[in-house]
Formats: sequence, C-alpha cells, structure tokens
Amino acid sequence: MRTLFSLIESPMHPNFSALYQQLGITEERFTAARKLHKALQTQQPDFLVGEFIYGFGNNYAGANVCNLDVTLRALQRFSPRTKVLVFVHPSEVQYVDKLLELFPIHQVLRYPVAESALQSALQRPL
Repeated sequence: MRTLFSLIESPMHPNFSALYQQLGITEERFTAARKLHKALQTQQPDFLVGEFIYGFGNNYAGANVCNLDVTLRALQRFSPRTKVLVFVHPSEVQYVDKLLELFPIHQVLRYPVAESALQSALQRPL
C-alpha cells in the first residue's frame, strides 16, 4: 500500500482523503512540520503534499524561499524517493520557480485544486 503525508498549514488546504483512499493510498495528516519531520525518520512516504506559502516578510536571506524548505531538506535526507506535490495560491505562483530551483517537485497544482488534476499527478510516474 502506498502512503502519503499531508502537511496542513492553512485552512485553504483541501481535504482529499476520500480520493487518496479511493486510489489505495494511506494518508497521514500533519499540522506541524516538526511532527512530520519526526515521522520521516521512521517512515518513508510515497508522496508528500504541502501548500506553498512564500516567505514575504521573513529573514531568510535567500536561504529559504517558503514554509516548505526545511521539510523538503528533511525529505532529501530521510526519504529522497518521495514525490512532492505542492498546492499554490494563484497570487504566489510567480515565486514557485525559486522553490523549483532548489528541490525536485513532482507537480505544482494551483488553487482551486481539481480532484482530477491531483489524481493525474498521483498516478503519473516520476
């Protein structure tokens, strides 16, 4: 059975649990990145789904682009084969390229995320 980690950091993150179940994917939901990072140390999911939130007012100094950077670094260390799917608000699409320069992303999906688009991404080989 395939597994998927959902990192839910905002109320905009859609609930696709029924789709995952229909596709035979077991979902684990995390509302805190550090709990997801701890789980990565013992479990290697097939997929990670997270929402891109650009770091407009942060002090990242170019090292981090968004909320997902630390999680994606942990993923590279503990589960490098995991396919990453990123949800993004249309107003932040212009910043996703900065993330794509740093990490391999399987698919970027714009809000509102269509269930059919997510299903295609989950079934598409790397």
